[in-house]
Amino acid sequence: MNSSTTSTRSHGVVIKVGELTVNLQTMDADYCQELRNHYYGFVVAAGRAEFNFHIELIDSGTSDREDDVRVTRRSAVWTFGRGDFHAECNMASKLGTIRQSANLYSIDAALRIFHTIMLASRGGFLLHSASAIRNGKAYLFAGPSGVGKTTIASLAPIDATLLTDEVSYVRKCAEGFAAFGTPFAGELAKFGENVSAPIAGLYLLEQGSANRSEPIRASDSVRAVLANILFFAEDHELVRSVFRCACQFVNCVPVYRLTFLPDFRVWEYVG
Repeated sequence: MNSSTTSTRSHGVVIKVGELTVNLQTMDADYCQELRNHYYGFVVAAGRAEFNFHIELIDSGTSDREDDVRVTRRSAVWTFGRGDFHAECNMASKLGTIRQSANLYSIDAALRIFHTIMLASRGGFLLHSASAIRNGKAYLFAGPSGVGKTTIASLAPIDATLLTDEVSYVRKCAEGFAAFGTPFAGELAKFGENVSAPIAGLYLLEQGSANRSEPIRASDSVRAVLANILFFAEDHELVRSVFRCACQFVNCVPVYRLTFLPDFRVWEYVG
């Protein structure tokens, strides 16, 4: 960390993803500006955020490891981290700290994990899927790495609005479930738009010799959704919440198996 960028004054940036506002505070002015630039489009006017985190930058030489994610809870305090960062958040005071190296990859991972915790308690989840809005409806495309999420996002027609090519933000709403844009980019290295829409369909991707779409059974749908949810906490209460939410999701949202060739005509089978 460059000591010339530090001061006795804290610098902050408020980021809104979905409906959750998080204020990130740091003593390093340059890193704060990096955060503003990185999360551009999801930065909101400074004001009262729901949660406040103080970022403590540490020597990158001791924090570059990428160990397994660890998420635990003790009373109102959640602790989460891996080799390159360690974070704590008190849900009662809504104050937290993040100790990390001065890079954007670490804070990105910390925020993703934090959102998985918050969504699980509020009727939602992060899904390993690309998503886009077309004709006022959101469509999700799920599957393991390499199956084609980035490809199908890159093939989206000009009238589609990309929400993400990597991690979809799903939350219950009055009409069922909605998808929100996120700054959590994948291989496209492109943020989604900061908009939302009701979800009209989830497509489980498979590469094949022809484009075709077919509905799948509810029991298979639940298993597929659960397999693609990003969730790291070994907390019985939240695990039950995520399971209930996945069941509610497949009761509200049609789920299809989408076999496709890597060409733009696959979007004729969406919607």
